[in-house]
Amino acid sequence: MRRNQLIALASASALALSGLAVGALTLGSPAQAANGLTSNWYGSAPYVMPLDNNPPNMTSVMSATGQKAFELAFILAPNAGGCTPTWGGTANVSSDTAVANQISAVRAAGGDVSVSVGGYGGTKLGQVCSSVATTAAAYQQVITKYALHAIDFDLEEPEYENLTAVNNEIGAAKTLQQNNPGLYVSITVPGTTSGTGYFGQNVLNTAKADSFTPNNFGIMPFDGGFNGAASQTAALEQFHTLLVNTFGWSSATAYNHEGVSQMNGRSDTGEIFTQTDFQTVLNYATSHGLTRYTFWAVNRDVQCNPPDNNGTTSGTCSSVAQGAYDFTKFTTQFVGATPPTTQPTTPPTTPPPGQCTAAAWVSTTAYNGGAQVSYGGDQWTAKWWTQGDIPGNNSQAVWTDNGPCAGGGGGGTTTPPPTTTPTPTPTPSPTGTGTYTAWVANHAYAVGALVSYGGHNYKCLQAHTSLVGWEPPNVPALWQLLS
Repeated sequence: MRRNQLIALASASALALSGLAVGALTLGSPAQAANGLTSNWYGSAPYVMPLDNNPPNMTSVMSATGQKAFELAFILAPNAGGCTPTWGGTANVSSDTAVANQISAVRAAGGDVSVSVGGYGGTKLGQVCSSVATTAAAYQQVITKYALHAIDFDLEEPEYENLTAVNNEIGAAKTLQQNNPGLYVSITVPGTTSGTGYFGQNVLNTAKADSFTPNNFGIMPFDGGFNGAASQTAALEQFHTLLVNTFGWSSATAYNHEGVSQMNGRSDTGEIFTQTDFQTVLNYATSHGLTRYTFWAVNRDVQCNPPDNNGTTSGTCSSVAQGAYDFTKFTTQFVGATPPTTQPTTPPTTPPPGQCTAAAWVSTTAYNGGAQVSYGGDQWTAKWWTQGDIPGNNSQAVWTDNGPCAGGGGGGTTTPPPTTTPTPTPTPSPTGTGTYTAWVANHAYAVGALVSYGGHNYKCLQAHTSLVGWEPPNVPALWQLLS
C-alpha cells in the first residue's frame, strides 16, 4: 500500500504508573475495555495518518459518519537506526504527546483506535530488531503507551520479501496476542488478481508454521492492475481459497478470518474506485461474513479541487467527485450502524482583533518550506516549496493553518485569489546521469526512494506524488541531496 509517511516530531510527555496522562484524560492499561467496542469495530477502522497529510479531526469524522474506530499509521524503526518504535521513522513513541492527545479525544467521544505497524516503504522493526523477542518488545511499548486493544501488521515492501523480517513480525504478533489477552490482531498484505503473491503466501505459511491465527488476514486489492469492484471481489475469492488450502479451514471459517483494505478514489497506479465500488465490495464482505472492511485513508476522504485533481493521486483528497467522508460511511455501515444523513454544521468563528505578523500571501511568489504568510484572516506556514497554491484551497495541502491572526503589526492583508493558478517553471529535464533512476513527474515516491536529477543523487524525505515544479533541487523539504 503506497502511503505517505511524513511525520512531525512530537514533544515529550510523562508516563504515569497508571497510564499516560494526557490533559485531563488517562490512557490506561491494555486490559481495560475501550468504551465497549466490539471486534467488528476494529475490523472496520479506516486508516488515518495522525501527524501529516492534513490529518482529519477524528472526533469531527465520528460526528459526521458514526464511525467509532480508526487505524493510526504507521509505526516504523527510527530512520537513524535502532529497535525502538517511532511514528514514520522520526517521532519517538516514548516521548509522543501529539498522537496520544488525539487518541484521548477519540476515546472521550466514545470511540477507540488501533495502530498499524509497517506500511509501504520505510524501515520496519522486523528488519532491524535482532529476534522475535526484541521485535515483540518494541511493539509492546506501543501497546502499553497507548493502552491499545487492537494492532495491525501491514506487511509490505521492502520488508515482506525479507524472510527473517517476516519471521520476526509474525512471531512478534503471536507473542503480543499471547501477552495481551483480548488484543485484536490483523495481518494485511498486498493483493493481486490471484489473491496475493508469492510473498503474501509466505506470510500465511509462516503463520501456519508458527501455529499463529490472528483475528484477520486481509488483502489490499489495488495498485495491482485492478479495475473496479468486480476485480476486487474476484481477488477476495481467490484469497479465500488460499486461506482454505493453507490452513485447512472450512469455507465459513476462512471467510470469518478474511478482510479487505481498499483505497478510495484514485490509487497510486491510476486505478479508480468510486462509492459504487465501495458499496459492491461492502455487499460482498457482509454477505460472505468477512470480518474486516477498511480503506486507505480518511485523510483522502474529501474532494479535490478540481474533483479529478487533474488526473493525479493525492494523499489529502480522493481525486473523484464525492461528499465529505463518503467512503468512511461505508466502514460505519459494515458494523451495522447507520451513518448520519447530514453533516453537522460548525458555527463560524470570528478572528480576534489585531493584525497578522506575516506578510500577505502573493500568488506569484515562490515560498520555501517554513515560510509564513497571512491570508483570509489566518496565518499559514508552508510545508515545502510552493507557488500559486492558495492557502486553504489547494489539493496538495501545502499550507498549514496556524489559526486566526492576533496582535502585532504589519502584514495581514489578503490577496484575491488569481483567476488561474500559475504553473511553476520547471527546471530542465534530468539528463539521466547519476547512480539512480531519473526523477519523473506524476510518480508516487515513498520515504527513502533514491533518484537522480541533473547529474545529482537525491533521497526522498517525505512520501508524495511528484508534480511539475517539485523537482528535487526545488523542494529540499522533500528531497535530500546525497551527491
